[in-house]
Amino acid sequence: MDTADFARACGYTGDSPALLLAFEAIRHSGIAHARQDHFRRKAVIDELKHSEAMFLVAIGPALSTEEAIEDTARFIACWRNMPRWRQERRLPDLVRAKQQRLQARFFRRYGHLLWALEAA
Repeated sequence: MDTADFARACGYTGDSPALLLAFEAIRHSGIAHARQDHFRRKAVIDELKHSEAMFLVAIGPALSTEEAIEDTARFIACWRNMPRWRQERRLPDLVRAKQQRLQARFFRRYGHLLWALEAA
């Protein structure tokens, strides 16, 4: 996808070279940011792969992956219904809930296989 296509996909219909350069910078910045976030999440998952106990500490106070997923879904739903000023104050909690949900989903899918291979 070239710069003009990306700009059109974002809703820009003009042909200003300065704005097209700005869209290109936004696109490259977004790709770099997404890669950086991916590697950060992968590093956390790789640290938790070593033992089930480390994973259970990470999702605490939930006692299982299902409970952790339910807790995070409940918190995210409550967060969406909060007033804006309270959402802004609880933003770190939302980030932690989303990270916990991601970890719980990964280990719900692959945890048994990983820990069975580790035990063998």
